[in-house]
Amino acid sequence: MEELSKKSLITLAHAKMPFGKYKDWYLSDIPEPYYVWFRQKGFPEGKLGKQMQAVLELKINGLEPLLKQVRRLGSS
Repeated sequence: MEELSKKSLITLAHAKMPFGKYKDWYLSDIPEPYYVWFRQKGFPEGKLGKQMQAVLELKINGLEPLLKQVRRLGSS
């Protein structure tokens, strides 16, 4: 996984799914099995696909709470 900069981490924490079953959900709130399915079938092209891959890596490594914490800090 590419190293996340502070700015990209903040952007990732606030990113939302633009389509499908989890439309308008924060990417970090979408269940891990959804990302595993995408990994098997192929992530979307472009920024969204890269963000989804990053979220999956964070989830796999137990760092998902980091995104939620960043989001909470941004809304304080």
